[in-house]
Parts: sequence; structure tokens; C-alpha cells
Amino acid sequence: MITVLVVEDDPLVGEAHETYVNRLDGFCVVGRVRTGQDALRFVEHTPVDLVLLDLRLPDMDGLQVARALRTAGSSADVIAVTSARDLKVVRAAVSSGVVQYLLKPFTFATMREKLEHYARFRASLGHDREASGQAEIDRAFSALRGVHRASLPKGMGEETLSVVVAALRANPEGASAGVVGEAVGVSRVTARRYLEYLVNNGMAERRPQYGGVGRPEMTYLWIGEP
Repeated sequence: MITVLVVEDDPLVGEAHETYVNRLDGFCVVGRVRTGQDALRFVEHTPVDLVLLDLRLPDMDGLQVARALRTAGSSADVIAVTSARDLKVVRAAVSSGVVQYLLKPFTFATMREKLEHYARFRASLGHDREASGQAEIDRAFSALRGVHRASLPKGMGEETLSVVVAALRANPEGASAGVVGEAVGVSRVTARRYLEYLVNNGMAERRPQYGGVGRPEMTYLWIGEP
């Protein structure tokens, strides 16, 4: 279970963030505070895995909080949750150890995607051993970025691709285009197009499933980021 601290000065927004996080399997909010000082005190007594950190707090800058966590020896990762769009702030966030940047306002689907990427990143680095090589390390860091969508084929959308990935990941034994299409709310043909895209980009593999008369049904299995 990934434990989360929500740091947000607006109580209604903070409550919404907590609700979002607690809806996700594998995540649990263990605290919600409204100031930077309260965040530092909380982490001092209750270690957490992840801090969802507003960068505009009433008592101190959020990036000061991120740096103070590192200075104090905290191993908590930080995802900035902010409306700050200034690229200088983004660069400062990266240099302060922020692993993800979530721009307000956002939907539950957007937060879910960010946290799922983060969970895959943690899982890929959660072994007490040496990495097999550069490729394994690259895969771990690419998990934070998620599926690359800059060059999606014409007629394919980011939102549909995200839900197809989520549906496929929800079926660890694999799923057919029909099953995925029904879960996502698209036709079997449309689902197959997205699934084939994942296969062609090294994120899923195709396997025949035998069991009846005639041609075997093709199932698709999520294998992760390339």
C-alpha cells in the first residue's frame, strides 16, 4: 500500500484530492494538512511514501517544503499539485526532487493516470538487487512518463488510449478485444485498433487462446512500458 499525505490549504480541494486518492487501489491517504510546517511535522512523526504537494501554501513555498523533506532525510516522493504554469517553477520543481507535476484544475482520470504511472515506477524499483542494465533503469523512469502519445495515429485519442490501457491492466491474465471494448464502451474493432497499437509499441503482447472449434481467439496482455 502506498501511503499518501495531501498538503493543500483549501479544505474543499484537499478533501477532493483525498477522495480521489482513496478511490485508487493500492493507495491510502494517511494525513491531510494545510500548511508547509504541518506537512514537515507530520512526515517527521509519520513516514509516508508520497506527498501530494500544493506549491502555493500560506506559510511557505511548496518547493521549500520539498527541499526541507530531503534535508530532513525523508524518502517520500513528491508530486506537485498546483496551478503554477511558469516554466521556471517547473524547472525549480524538478531540481527540488519533484517526480510528477499535476496542473490544476484536473479530473479524477488525470490524477489516476499520474498515480498509476508513479505506482509502476515504484514497483519497478522495489527490488533489493542490482539493475540488469541501462534498459531496466530506462524502463523504470519511463514509467513516470506513461504511454507516449505524441505520435498517435490519426483517429486515435489520448483519452481512449488511457482507458484501454487501464482495462488491459485490470486483466493481468489477458483480455480479448471484445472484453476490452465492452469495458471501455467502444466497438470490438476500435478496441482492437488500440490494442494493436500497444502491441506495435512494445507495451502489450498478442496471444492466441484455444478452447473452441475454429480459429483461436486472440487475447492481449499488458507487459508495461517499452
